[in-house]
Amino acid sequence: MPAPAISVILPFRDAAPTLGACLSSIRRQTRRDFECLCIDDGSGDEGPALVSEQARLDPRIRLLRSPETGLVAALSFGLRQARAPLAARMDADDLMHPQRLARQCAAMTADSGISVLGCRVRAFPEQHLTDGFRAYINWQNACVTEAAIAAELYLESPLAHPSVMLRRETIIAAGGYRDGNFPEDYELWLRLHQAGHRIAKVAQTLLYWRDHPQRLSRQDPRCARAAFDRLRAAHLAADPRILAARERLVLWGAGRRTRQRAAWLLSQGYQPQAWIDIDPRKVGNRIAGVPVVGPEWLRGRRPRPMVLCYVASHGARPRIDAELARLGYSRGVDYLHVG
Repeated sequence: MPAPAISVILPFRDAAPTLGACLSSIRRQTRRDFECLCIDDGSGDEGPALVSEQARLDPRIRLLRSPETGLVAALSFGLRQARAPLAARMDADDLMHPQRLARQCAAMTADSGISVLGCRVRAFPEQHLTDGFRAYINWQNACVTEAAIAAELYLESPLAHPSVMLRRETIIAAGGYRDGNFPEDYELWLRLHQAGHRIAKVAQTLLYWRDHPQRLSRQDPRCARAAFDRLRAAHLAADPRILAARERLVLWGAGRRTRQRAAWLLSQGYQPQAWIDIDPRKVGNRIAGVPVVGPEWLRGRRPRPMVLCYVASHGARPRIDAELARLGYSRGVDYLHVG
C-alpha cells in the first residue's frame, strides 16, 4: 500500500462489544488514504479476532500487539509504528463522523503551525449521561478558539483525547506520551502548551463519545481528582505567566474548599499577595497572615496582579468573569480559572 496521509491509532483491550461499530465508522470515512493501527493491549475476548476479520476485508486496518501492557505503552508503540505524518486518536468504544479525518486533515494542512487539533464531540447514549458530564461536554464544546483553549487549560482538559489529530513527529520530538500517576493526555496538552506548541480545535462535531461506568477515566486512579490537581499545580507553577507574577499573585476564593484546591500551588513555594472573596463575612480576615479583600481591591493596582480563580460553585465563573471584565482584567492575560 502507498504511504497513508493519516494513521488512526486505536488501542483496545476487551472491547469486542463496541469495536465492530467503531471500525465501521472509521471505514466509512470520506477521506480514504489512511491506515488504522488497532493495537491489542492484552485482550482476553474476541476483539483481536474481530480486527483480523476487518483487516481481511480492508487492508488499511492493521492488527498490532503492544510489546508492553498499558494504555501509554500502546499509544507510544502506535506512534512509532505509524507511517503517516498525521496521527488521529480513536478509542474502541467511540464513533467517528464520516468527515472527521477529512476536515481535521484539511485544517492541519492549511495551518502547519498547529501541533494538536481537536473537535467538538457529542456524548452518548443520552440516557446514561450525568448532569456533571453534560456540563463538562458543554464547556469543552464552547472552548473552541486557541485563545480559549490556552485560557481554560488549567480548568480541565479542553480536548477529548479520542477526538484529536496530532503531528506525529512533533509529538515524538516533544517526548510523546509519558507514563505516571496522571492522565497521559492532559499531561501532554499541558507540556505542549508550556513549550509553545499551538493547540486548536475545529468547530464541527466530529466524534461521538461513548459514556459508560466502566470508562477508563472513571476507573483509573490516574484520572482521580487528586491526580489532576497535582498535575495542574506542577505545570501552573512553571507557567511563564505565573512565574512573572510571583510577587503579585492573587487568589480568588477564600472558602475552605477553594483554599484546599489552591494548596497544591502554594506547596510549590508561592505566596499570594491577597485573597479575593465576595462574601462580606470573609473580607477583613487573614489567611496565614494574608488579607482577604473584596474585588474592588484590584482596581487601579500597578503593576496589575495576576488573579487565579479557584471558585468552582455553580454559576460562579461567569460572575467572576463579569466582575473582572468590569475592573479591566482580561482572561488568559490578567487572570486564569483553575480547576
